Amino acid sequence: MRRFPGIAFRGEDAMREAWVIGTGLDVWELIEMLQDYGSAERLVAETEIHERAVDLARAYQAAYPEEIDRAIAENRRPLAELRELYPFAGFTLAGTDE
Repeated sequence: MRRFPGIAFRGEDAMREAWVIGTGLDVWELIEMLQDYGSAERLVAETEIHERAVDLARAYQAAYPEEIDRAIAENRRPLAELRELYPFAGFTLAGTDE
């Protein structure tokens, strides 16, 4: 938190995740959104996320890229893979019957 003022941590020590204070988003979530929007300018213009939050998330990602990349990859697992790993979880895609 001293290295990145505006970044805090939540969760148990082994499972703690960095989040951007004031957004409610974990750093990896904000970076994933940045990737999906294609640019910081578009993300800031089309959401209520401030440029400072994007800058903080980028700085943290630069220092800990493996942590952020791993979380994004886990979140982007294909639905079929999740169903195979967790057959009783009842996964569906938002807005579909799949």
